[in-house]
Amino acid sequence: MARTGSATTTRSNEVLQRLRSDILNGRLAPASKLGFAELGARYNVSSGVLREVLPRLVEQGLATSEAQLGFRVVDVSVHNLTQLTEARVAIETFVIREAVARGAITWESEVVAKHHALERIGRASTGVEISEDWLVAHEAFHLAILAGCGNRYLYEAAARLRSISEVYRCWSTPESHRTHRDIEAEHRAIMEATVGRDADLAVSLS
Repeated sequence: MARTGSATTTRSNEVLQRLRSDILNGRLAPASKLGFAELGARYNVSSGVLREVLPRLVEQGLATSEAQLGFRVVDVSVHNLTQLTEARVAIETFVIREAVARGAITWESEVVAKHHALERIGRASTGVEISEDWLVAHEAFHLAILAGCGNRYLYEAAARLRSISEVYRCWSTPESHRTHRDIEAEHRAIMEATVGRDADLAVSLS
């Protein structure tokens, strides 16, 4: 029985990662309907798994859910982006400063480890699309930094705002810009500023 539960959890995580990748890479358009039949066929997965995965997608800010309307990919607008940016700057700035001030040595080690994993995946990735593995490692790196604040409520709020902002970042960044930026150097600078306890620099780079 435990083995079946573990297999279901693993499958749910896989489908969640694929859904995130399809949304962030624009393969699922903004405001498009996330129907059970279509998604079941697309990912070869049961409706039971989707009932578990879609609410998690809503929690992460990548989908919406309304009675009678079902699930949809989050929509985008200039107004929403403005409000999102204001909220994220206010909350994430505070959380990063708290993390830099309060994070223990174990937190530093986790940040460095997550950066190492991200860097290794980045070196192995090719092409202009964002790979599922990179998306997972990228999220894990930034969440590791936020986790140092030691406040679960602040962490969860900052994590959700960062997840929603990824939609705008991925959908608005031209492919040519993605390929010409030195993403590895940017993340290494964030890591070094964070574990170096330079809060001002860590905030400005993040």
